[in-house]
Amino acid sequence: MTSEKEKPLFVWPVRVYYEDTDAGGVVFYANYLKFMERARTEWLRSLGFGHDYLLNEQNRTFVVRRISLDYHHPARLDDRLTVRLFLVQQRPASLEFSQEIVREPDGILCCRGLVKVACVATDSLRPKPLPDVLLAEIAHVC
Repeated sequence: MTSEKEKPLFVWPVRVYYEDTDAGGVVFYANYLKFMERARTEWLRSLGFGHDYLLNEQNRTFVVRRISLDYHHPARLDDRLTVRLFLVQQRPASLEFSQEIVREPDGILCCRGLVKVACVATDSLRPKPLPDVLLAEIAHVC
């Protein structure tokens, strides 16, 4: 999916809280999805495109079309994690990302995922091309 030498498009820090863990103090598997979602949201926000702008000004939103996760090493209560975001593919109405969650400071890979998001119209939930202004910003940072 990604090479360790490839530079991430975006990184987002996460701390594991009690609410993120199961009875054994290990991150509950579904919470890795939440960490990845937050990183994609913050990446968009860093480009100047909060979800409120996309919803209200562009009549668009993103929905997860497909996701695949591989778990490598458990994260535990109080761990510091970094979510890395890599853009794998850009199409007119979708983006595909590779995402990694690593433990800091040792860089141990906890989870890796491949996520495809589709851009859809908020009123019909039908595919709609990514806004030109967002495409221009993505081209600028890539």
